[in-house]
Amino acid sequence: MTTERGHVTRVTIPLRYRDLDTLGHLNQSVYHVMLEEARVAFILDVLEKQLGAFVLGRVEIDYRHEVRLGDREVVIDTWLDRVGNSSIRLASRIAKPDGTVAAEAITVLVGWDPEKRGARPLNDDERAALSAAEAATA
Repeated sequence: MTTERGHVTRVTIPLRYRDLDTLGHLNQSVYHVMLEEARVAFILDVLEKQLGAFVLGRVEIDYRHEVRLGDREVVIDTWLDRVGNSSIRLASRIAKPDGTVAAEAITVLVGWDPEKRGARPLNDDERAALSAAEAATA
């Protein structure tokens, strides 16, 4: 989907009883797993065949509202926030089905060179695909 933010990938993830903590709301560690699913969906949407290796460099999560099992699922929107030399920053919003924002997150993915075991610059194909995602509007 496209918005004023450019390309947005939306995933819906059902909640499971095991996702809850002893207080009855979504455990903080599950947010990380769900954000990973959203990141992978975004990368597959945008980079398709241009995909090189990436590693997780940073995750920030601001928790806004509790999610309980009765909410049944969460909806995660993810979009490109910034493109760097060797990294991309994604923004994500996790919402309950009624639209209440449960959490907002920033994730930094770093291009990875598996042979050198270190960061690599984004390649031309990746940059072109990311630029197209940034430029997409409703």
